[in-house]
Amino acid sequence: MGGGHQGGYMGWWGSFQGARQKGITTYSLSSFQQRALAGAAHNAVFNTFRRVKNQFLYFVPPFIGAYYIYTWANAKNEYYNSKAGHAELAEH
Repeated sequence: MGGGHQGGYMGWWGSFQGARQKGITTYSLSSFQQRALAGAAHNAVFNTFRRVKNQFLYFVPPFIGAYYIYTWANAKNEYYNSKAGHAELAEH
């Protein structure tokens, strides 16, 4: 394990003192030159609009149907608990 340096000090973590690898290029920017949130607000608005537009037909019709059932059931309940509703139920 380790190849040739049994028990010897190989340097700090990741610095194995071996041959330099070729073809690996790294780029970096100064933290003062980076724009971490560049365009974040603009992209958030338009991305949110696009996502809501694409999901519109999945959540609006069920909410409309649920609201219709809710209002119908409340009206029916108010009728059944009214004087006319009690009279109608007493006839059956």
